[in-house]
Amino acid sequence: MTATGKKSPPDALLLMGTHCPYCPTVLKGLQSLSASGAIGSVETVIIEEQPEVARKLGVRSVPWVRIGPFELDGLRSEAELRSWAEKAGTLEGLADWLNELLGSGKLDKVRARLEHDPKVMDALLLLFTNPDTGLNTRIGISALIEDLEGSPLLREQIDRLGELIQHPETHIRGDACHYLSLTGSPRAKSLIEPLLDDPEPDVRTLAQESLDHLDNTIRH
Repeated sequence: MTATGKKSPPDALLLMGTHCPYCPTVLKGLQSLSASGAIGSVETVIIEEQPEVARKLGVRSVPWVRIGPFELDGLRSEAELRSWAEKAGTLEGLADWLNELLGSGKLDKVRARLEHDPKVMDALLLLFTNPDTGLNTRIGISALIEDLEGSPLLREQIDRLGELIQHPETHIRGDACHYLSLTGSPRAKSLIEPLLDDPEPDVRTLAQESLDHLDNTIRH
């Protein structure tokens, strides 16, 4: 934040190559945004000159740009770059970035970020409740949460998941019920049990399966 309370613009890092046809376009866009104050500093790295930087960041193709917390690859227009700069520091922006990653199958990248940034879980649950979230992203969210079975991070979400099992959308109630069973917490049982009387038979079935899984986890 600046002295006036306004959010500071994010800085940008661009990895580019001397033979990359798209890199100059991305660089020009970043420089324009910097000149207008939409982003702060712009650092550029020529990967032929500093290959160790690309290796450290796991970058395999250019152009690659980081704006605030967002890592973006491929050709990006100035308008796209501006949009990501405006989203930096917001939960909605983080959710949009995760949606892009999961939608393109980059599950490992999200998993790595989740290990170091608890806000990623908040963004995943925001995506989970968004009716416009695509199937690939939903599958990715489920895979990530299932990987967290029994973890402290997932148990911290019990209250939030307890709210979601009352969601008007059937699939969200059902999935939230399943996620609660993965917490391994006895407290989740009382939250799941009301769904045994859910008006939707699929949710009732999931509730029973979730309780069975939870009971088995607690016993062992």
